[in-house]
Amino acid sequence: MTAPLADPLPHEELGASWRSGRPRPAGRHLDSAACSRQSHRALEAAAHHARHEAELGGYVAEAAADDLLQQGRSVLGGLVGMAAADVAFVESAQAALVALLTGWRLSPGSRVACLPGEYAPNVAQLRTYGLRPEPLPVDGIGRADVDAVARLLADDPPRFVHLTHIGSHRGLLQPAGEIAALCREAGVPLVLDAAQSLGHTDVDLGADVVYSTSRKWLAGPRGVGVLCVRPALAAQLTPVLPEPEGEPPMRAFESGEAHVAGRVGLVVAVGDHLAAGPDRVRARLAALGRATRELLDDVGGWKVVEPVDEPTATTTLRPPEGVDVVDARRRLLVDHGIVASAIGAERAPGELTGPVLRISPHLDASVEDLEALAAAL
Repeated sequence: MTAPLADPLPHEELGASWRSGRPRPAGRHLDSAACSRQSHRALEAAAHHARHEAELGGYVAEAAADDLLQQGRSVLGGLVGMAAADVAFVESAQAALVALLTGWRLSPGSRVACLPGEYAPNVAQLRTYGLRPEPLPVDGIGRADVDAVARLLADDPPRFVHLTHIGSHRGLLQPAGEIAALCREAGVPLVLDAAQSLGHTDVDLGADVVYSTSRKWLAGPRGVGVLCVRPALAAQLTPVLPEPEGEPPMRAFESGEAHVAGRVGLVVAVGDHLAAGPDRVRARLAALGRATRELLDDVGGWKVVEPVDEPTATTTLRPPEGVDVVDARRRLLVDHGIVASAIGAERAPGELTGPVLRISPHLDASVEDLEALAAAL
């Protein structure tokens, strides 16, 4: 039996509207850190554009959607503190990092400071481009130690800092605003991986580069991402092909063979996010995270990793002795209709010592959903 929650969830009307604006789930979806559920509006917008491609031709349909896409660049830029000209649509967060590193053309052996618990594919990309990842100093739970980072930047600055705002393996929020201020003072660029934070927490924090994906907390289609780069750093990038005549330099990083219907769906999903109110979204997501931790810690021997009041909706659970996380995730889905993620240690080998179960509810989740998960565990 689980203890009652200390506080009720805020903005229940927001949860209700988010729920009613989407197809009814087949079970209990608590896996938005993997892929959120799209709204009817986003689904219909993408389908409408795909139909236009069939009726008009792909490039004619894309030209017809140009104003909407430009509005999307403007709004996405606003969410990260940049302008429409600073935003490029790409295919994923990983594609954004690849585009950035391809264009930056840094000298092999250049040092890049990143968290010890950095997402393994990010580290692999850095090494592919000949860069040398080195650890940022962190505290006992893996959060960047701001004072120690200040000393690092003063004494032995790297070529740039790469900071994953919220990890995919742990719901810790990194102090990106403080790190951005330190980097700016030291003249060291900050690249912010916001794949798990755009639409989840505030990302208008002063980073030089912000990149993210559509499918997680913004609840847009899969196969779309964004790369946002401030003009001073964009001027250092050399794209493989020059930008189209009369277009901003970042447009050169957009593929001409793009999933334009997905971009249209993302723009509509961002509109849903703004209509919900980013501040209210953050407050409810943080409350859902707290409720998850309060209800699940020590249930069935599972242990919550994050501090209970961490202001994110992502919670990871260490399994009891002898419990296989992959099998537990499968049984949650098959036996109880609960969607969650099994996260292997290979996701962040510098920090994880074993697999964890990740729970990441979105706005439409309820206390009943969390209680059902607790009962299943």
